[in-house]
Amino acid sequence: MPNEMILNKETSDEMNFVQFIILEFGEAYKMNKQKAYLYLKKYGGLDFIYKHWWALHTDNPYYAVRDIFDVCQKNGGYL
Repeated sequence: MPNEMILNKETSDEMNFVQFIILEFGEAYKMNKQKAYLYLKKYGGLDFIYKHWWALHTDNPYYAVRDIFDVCQKNGGYL
């Protein structure tokens, strides 16, 4: 039972961070949350967030958003 609780907490933390960083990204680049989500999904930012969320969540959100934007830009996502 304790392992399930840890897994659920980690999953919950991951989901909370993903929601938070999508909103932060949208604010930084003047997008509503839906446009930010679609942009991140289209240009690989969402995959990057899910793959590296643990490291990203320990960073200042400003730098995390910049890192995510750099990934998207490398995948053709110019703003």
